[in-house]
Amino acid sequence: MSGLPSLRAVILMVAAVLVVTAAAGGVVVILGDDLVKTANEPVRRKPTQRPQQPSPRLDQLVPTAAPVKEPVKEPVKDFGQGGPGVTATPPRVLAIAAGAVPKRTRFALSALKYVQKVAVVDAGAVKVAGTALNLLAVDPADFRSWTPQPVADQPAVWSALARGELVADAGAMRKFGMILGGMYQVDGGPRLRVAASATLGLMGVDGLVSADLGRSLGFAPGVAVLLHGKAGKISESGVRKVLGKGSQVVMLDAAHRTPKQQKPQTTVNVGRPGSYLDLYKAAATRCPGLSWTVLAAIGQVESSHGRNNGPSSAGALGPMQFMPATWKHYGVDGDGDGKADIWSPYDAVPGAANYLCANGAGQGGEKLRKAIWFYNHSWDYVNKVMGIADAYARTYA
Repeated sequence: MSGLPSLRAVILMVAAVLVVTAAAGGVVVILGDDLVKTANEPVRRKPTQRPQQPSPRLDQLVPTAAPVKEPVKEPVKDFGQGGPGVTATPPRVLAIAAGAVPKRTRFALSALKYVQKVAVVDAGAVKVAGTALNLLAVDPADFRSWTPQPVADQPAVWSALARGELVADAGAMRKFGMILGGMYQVDGGPRLRVAASATLGLMGVDGLVSADLGRSLGFAPGVAVLLHGKAGKISESGVRKVLGKGSQVVMLDAAHRTPKQQKPQTTVNVGRPGSYLDLYKAAATRCPGLSWTVLAAIGQVESSHGRNNGPSSAGALGPMQFMPATWKHYGVDGDGDGKADIWSPYDAVPGAANYLCANGAGQGGEKLRKAIWFYNHSWDYVNKVMGIADAYARTYA
C-alpha cells in the first residue's frame, strides 16, 4: 500500500512538483516517461549546464516589432487537441446539492438571470492513507470546456481521465505533497495514478476522475452543479433558493464581485531605441534599482533578443516570452503607439521590467533573485540569468 508521502520524504526524493496557479490555469501531465508542461508562468525550458556567452553585441542588434515565429509543429494525436473546437466557459458558481439535481431544477437554474450554461456532475470524497480528497467525476468530452483554456487545450489531461487516472488540482498537489506519476491506494478501493496536475479553478475540489470511475467509487450522482455566465453577476441567493436547503454554494468569481480599486495610471515611454542595448537601458529606468543587464540577460535566454519569439510549447509569446494572462496584468505600451503589444520589443522589454519590479527586483540581492524566479520557476534559470547579466556588465562596463 502507498499513502501520501510526508513533506520530508518528498524533499528527500527531490521529486516534488510545483505548479503555479493562475487565472489562465497550468497543466503538468505525465506521458509514459515524458513530462509535458504548460502553465501561466511555467518552467519553459531546462537551462543547459554549460556557460552561455552573450552574443552578438547588443548595440548592433536592431529591435523590430514584427513577430518572429518558429515553424509550428504538428501536435501529438491523443484525445484531441482543444483550440478553436473547445471554447472555455469557466464556472462562475460551484454548488453541491443535498441530493441529485432533477431536470426541473436544472431548468430553473438555467433560467436565472445572467446564467448562460449549466452542468451537473457526480461528486464524492475518497481517502488516501486517511486523508480525504474531494473529487468530481466527469465525462472528459463534456467537462473539457469547464476548465481554463490551457487545460482544455491539453489532450493528455483528458486522455488520462478516460484511462481512469486522476487529474489532481495543482493546489492539492502542494497541500498533500503528492508526486506526479505516483500511485496512491484509496482506502478500501483501487490504486490511482496521478497522471496530471492542473489549475482547475474549482475551490474545494482536489481533482477530477472519470464518470465511470466515480460510479465504481460510489460517488453521489448529479449533486455537483456548475454555472457559467457573466462574471460577478449570477445571484448567490438565487442559486441557493433554487437548490434548496442543505446546498453549499461557492462563488468562484468572487474577485469580480469586489469593487475594483482605481489602478493608477503609469506613463511608460521608452520610445523606439535603435539598438537592444539602448532599449534595455531605457526600460530598466522604470524600475529604480534594476540593472539593465538583468533585462538583457532575460532577453538573451528567452528569445536571443527577438530572434526566436515563439510561441513556445507552453504558449509564451514575444521577445520576452510572456504568457498572455501575465501580459494582461503587466504589459505596457512602451513606445506610445496606443497599444501594449506582446510581440513588440518596445513594449515587451519595459513590460518585463514592470513585472520584475512588481516582484521586488529593484531591491536587489535575494529579492532580485526571487523576482527572476517568478519570471521562470527554476533556480537554474535564475543562476543562468545572473551569470549572463554579470557577463554583460563586464562587456559593456
